[in-house]
Amino acid sequence: MNVPSVKETTKPSNFLRQIIEHDLANGTYTTRQWGGTPGDAAHHAQGKLDPAKIRTRFPPEPNGYLHVGHAKSICLNFGLARDYGGVCHMRFDDTNPEKEDAEFVRSIIDAVHWLGFGWQAFGDDNLYHASDYFDFMYRAAEYLIEAGLAYVDEQSAEDMRANRGDFGKPGMNSPFRSRTVEENLARFREMKDGKLADGAAVLRAKIDMASPNINMRDPTIYRIRRATHHNTGDKWCIYPMYTFAHPVEDALEQITHSICTLEFEDQRPFYDWLLEHLAETKTLPDGRVVGGLISQPVPRQYEFARLNLTYVITSKRKLAQLVKEKRVNGWDDPRMPTIVGLRRRGYTPESLQVFAERIGVTKSDSWIDYSTLEGCLREDLDVKAPRAMAVLDPVKLVITNWNELHGAGTLDDCSAPVHPHLPEMGKRNFKFGRELWIEKTDYEPVPPKGYNRLYPGNRVRLKYGHVIECTGAKLDAAGQVSEVHATLVPDTKSGTPGADGIKVKGVITWVSVADALQAEVRLYDRLFSVPQPDTGEQDFLEELNPDSLKVVTAYVEPSLALAKADDRFQFERHGYFVADRVDHLAGKPVLNKITGMKDSWAK
Repeated sequence: MNVPSVKETTKPSNFLRQIIEHDLANGTYTTRQWGGTPGDAAHHAQGKLDPAKIRTRFPPEPNGYLHVGHAKSICLNFGLARDYGGVCHMRFDDTNPEKEDAEFVRSIIDAVHWLGFGWQAFGDDNLYHASDYFDFMYRAAEYLIEAGLAYVDEQSAEDMRANRGDFGKPGMNSPFRSRTVEENLARFREMKDGKLADGAAVLRAKIDMASPNINMRDPTIYRIRRATHHNTGDKWCIYPMYTFAHPVEDALEQITHSICTLEFEDQRPFYDWLLEHLAETKTLPDGRVVGGLISQPVPRQYEFARLNLTYVITSKRKLAQLVKEKRVNGWDDPRMPTIVGLRRRGYTPESLQVFAERIGVTKSDSWIDYSTLEGCLREDLDVKAPRAMAVLDPVKLVITNWNELHGAGTLDDCSAPVHPHLPEMGKRNFKFGRELWIEKTDYEPVPPKGYNRLYPGNRVRLKYGHVIECTGAKLDAAGQVSEVHATLVPDTKSGTPGADGIKVKGVITWVSVADALQAEVRLYDRLFSVPQPDTGEQDFLEELNPDSLKVVTAYVEPSLALAKADDRFQFERHGYFVADRVDHLAGKPVLNKITGMKDSWAK
């Protein structure tokens, strides 16, 4: 059954859309060819005109679980490709073997699919690994050496750092910068062949040690690292730096619009420098014409502000600390901002897509309030989540005249729509009897001002059931309410003639002792208690919300007996809940609170 969900009727414009639309209007990439797979200029020259109007990419490093910030990037890159007749490549930027793992590869693939995106287009399966390009990257590095644009540096790490200079002082040339092409090629090949120790040498681009952009002061492009790679094994003992690998990957994949977050803005000059030199041809002193390794036009990089969401941190290192120190129950803890955590919490792919669209993309950093994310979720679930009643903090309600009116042991049949606006979803049925469960907060012996629920002498309607009049309560030895007592007002059952003849101000939810299911309900809230955690001098662990999880034994209506993992519900009055995807069992519900009916954190 298809039910409506949150949709944006129009796509708001932003600077990235304007750039793409300008490029399409000017035919910037209309002559570009595609060889069917990533490759160098010669490979693509054998292909046909690219059927994709644009090519974007989502290039995570498989060194951890993706978080809500990555969800924005996924929706942005795949969404732009979808909207402009293009394709988004799924690329694993796996150039750092010490931190990467096949487990993370699988989790990333699952996350992107769950968010509703894929990479098959125009007959191609555009799933790629940066490590598949290591041979070309090495070839490109040798070309830069031959062209006099790279050299092997054997300074110590300390000397390199000291000679780099700072924002107020230009750097100093390395004593190895003047090596000949032949010396550099020989030394670089010794690096590749494992003849030098880890850290003994690096390959650096030869640009300008006096550049005001420190990233252009002969950046390192290759380092020695003996580590087994999850994809290439022990084939390589040298690995490219990300700043070198990233533009090369984009070029081989014929990416048109390489979209990054703002921290890469200072790296764009090197991105452009590298692609310019790999695309051009050079005549060497010996007369050979070399270069032209990548196709033109080359990719262009554009930056947008990363997502800063209140009450959330997205540092992988600090999220890992929360997991390691058991401050949370794993990477998929529903309080975590990871995609696996959001999924287990009960967030929907549609709500995250709309959130990403709604917050837009800008060139300036700002904070997005967490309530915006929750609002997108409520909008999505409101139109499709089945309704149910639940009592989260139960106390027994006894209808003292029930047996007199209906007979001992008798139960009354009640019903309610599964969804108030979708009659095709049917009805849910439950019993009404002498003993019911209600919320403890629905009874007050002395009511505060404006209180319209149960107190001695007051009448309320039990939703979808009958009107009752409170007569008092029974207290336990500690003076706490153990039972609430009331009498049934005859001929007031919802939906029957004359039921509305008695007017009441209060309506409360309930479930019957006879058929309610006992459930474990996990009341999740925001993980941090401050809007901008980890931005001040205080240890971020001291900013954790001590009330971010409360586990209660609740009672829910019998319709949840058939609930399956990941099924979502609106518990009338309480908010939205989901059957936990790990611990829930049919007949033994384990339910997570997704979000309340409204923002409880609003000032």
